[in-house]
Amino acid sequence: MAAPTDTDPDRYAFVVASNRLPVDRVVDEDGNEGWRHSPGGLVTALEPVMRANDGAWVGWVGQPDVEVAPFDNEGIHIVPVPLSADDVEEYYEGFSNDTLWPLYHDVIEHPSYHRDWWNAYKRVNERFADQIVEIVEQDGVVWVQDYQLQLLPALLRERRPDLTIGFFNHIPFPPVGIYAQLPWRAQILDGLLGADVIGFQRHDDASDFLRAVRHIKGYTTKGSTIDVPVDDPAAPRSRKGITVRHVEARHFPISIDAESFEAIAHRPEVQERAKEIRASLGNPKTVLLGVDRLDYTKGIRHRIKAFGELIEDGRVAVEDATLVQVASPSRERVDTYAALRDEIELTVGRINGDLGVIGHQPISYLHHGYPREEMVALYLAADIMLVTALRDGMNLVAKEYVATRSDNDGVLILSEFAGAADELKQAVIVNPHDIGALKDAVQRAIEMPRRERSTRMRALRKRVRENDVARWSRSFLEALDRHAPIRAKLDPSAADPGDQHVEQLQDTTSIFDQDAQTARAAEDTREARGA
Repeated sequence: MAAPTDTDPDRYAFVVASNRLPVDRVVDEDGNEGWRHSPGGLVTALEPVMRANDGAWVGWVGQPDVEVAPFDNEGIHIVPVPLSADDVEEYYEGFSNDTLWPLYHDVIEHPSYHRDWWNAYKRVNERFADQIVEIVEQDGVVWVQDYQLQLLPALLRERRPDLTIGFFNHIPFPPVGIYAQLPWRAQILDGLLGADVIGFQRHDDASDFLRAVRHIKGYTTKGSTIDVPVDDPAAPRSRKGITVRHVEARHFPISIDAESFEAIAHRPEVQERAKEIRASLGNPKTVLLGVDRLDYTKGIRHRIKAFGELIEDGRVAVEDATLVQVASPSRERVDTYAALRDEIELTVGRINGDLGVIGHQPISYLHHGYPREEMVALYLAADIMLVTALRDGMNLVAKEYVATRSDNDGVLILSEFAGAADELKQAVIVNPHDIGALKDAVQRAIEMPRRERSTRMRALRKRVRENDVARWSRSFLEALDRHAPIRAKLDPSAADPGDQHVEQLQDTTSIFDQDAQTARAAEDTREARGA
């Protein structure tokens, strides 16, 4: 395919590709269609970059058999990719979430391998590639997001070798012994190696990927650099004398817009709501909180079991403590998730029935999502935050809890198998598989002196504020720029100096134009969504 010329219409210097768009399609009672912004950590980090560089976001609208023409939303060009009902069933619910998701989470549940699903996965990735090459400028930048689009970097490289391509994996990457079970293991690696920079949440994830490349592909690696053989006489030669393209694979731990969460926590109405929540729970001495998407990787069963046993053993009085468990609906058409919901709700009912007293139930279970302000109020109401994931790429809920606690109080109990444990070392770190140790950690948190709680929380808050989502995006894009200089031109006037939130990403976009030394992009600080 011929590369675009500078005069082609509707071309963009910077393109983000993700399975879902940063907007949700909504239809009112009269059938009128509209779009609701879905701000999250990723959107917050990339908005100023996209606005300053006239960027486009490519993704699915979230509903099957809906075809929508490209449109603009709050300064971002939106380019929808349609998925049929069969695509959703086979590519998304099937290969992405019933093959890759359990495999990449250490086979907590057994993955399913179906050739029809794999074919659908290839088909959708090719559709994304076809759409992107039609809209990205010559020498443009494409940043691909997450495991649903792992074939996309190589497809783009094949169609448009002029592009600079990044890929970020938001979930874990498994050890090679687990990854090798995948029948299409080599094809996935080939897809990812089409990128210039491949990012992971944890150092261990990057190391596991590098080992898989060596073991399965036989490629040479040195540090975080992979020598990918290419048929290009102009390419550099490896020590073995073959022409190669250098690919960088390392960890870039993602984070949150900490300032935004802290600002919400300071609102008087949110603080008042936190008091109302505690009062509605009967003002127990200790409120424990779990906030998760309903998923078998999150360890919800383990924390409920541990809390129930603490009360049953008499180590915690039932009247003194309440566990609030928010479990947002997730993938309810997948049998594994429907079974998980039934199991958790049965367990909660049994514990409340066996151990509850008149006027007080030990567990308050809520199977729905909440607006951001309500979530922050819950964080403020909770004395203890339980993040007991069995395997998690990062877990931003842990960071959200810390960001809201400007009172420097509260205790974070954090699984060692969540990526956040690499950074939040002052949390109470636990192995959630060890129910006895988890019970001890909860009791320790309940009895922890105020001074120790404050010392730990101060250190946690410092870490979260210093390593926010702006720093994450900046570090990845700087790595991409070093690897293959980005030539997209900035429009310094894209920033809105009148916005009430002063930018905190001033330097993020300057890497896009080595000649534009004075270019700046303002960050319109949006609300960040949890992972």
